[in-house]
Amino acid sequence: MYVSYSDLPNSSRVWIYQANREFTQEEIEVISAKAILFIDQWTRHGDDLKGSFTIKYNQFLVIALDESFNDASGCSIDASVRFIQSLEKELSVDLMDKLNVSFKDGDRINIVKLSDFQEFAKEKKINSETVVFNNMVNTKEDFEKKWEVSAKESWHNRYLV
Repeated sequence: MYVSYSDLPNSSRVWIYQANREFTQEEIEVISAKAILFIDQWTRHGDDLKGSFTIKYNQFLVIALDESFNDASGCSIDASVRFIQSLEKELSVDLMDKLNVSFKDGDRINIVKLSDFQEFAKEKKINSETVVFNNMVNTKEDFEKKWEVSAKESWHNRYLV
């Protein structure tokens, strides 16, 4: 069952899908409509799941699940992955490449291959204060507090010189 993102508890589980490009306004409308439909029908072995989504910076799709209501199962997670894959196909966008790394350069969000990120760090184009997106966070609370952080506060720190 779909609920407003703001109504989910901070303990809700999140999955962050980073697009390899910005979504257009039309794509955001398509994603939003399809996400509501998907979440409304999302189940775990026939039991309803309570979830939501949010889109950040027109580039990150976050699916959230209130596991205090019902937790995710392998089948329900597989269903969410199929949903994301259908969006990728329909919108010609990559949402699941975990080797892409995102960081801010002023107001601009850059998404680069991990190997390029490592090279930027060596060349000091990226430093410990560079704002990065830690897509490894697992809860809504961590998403809101620890997702957008300086590189020194994230797993990205291991690549800094």
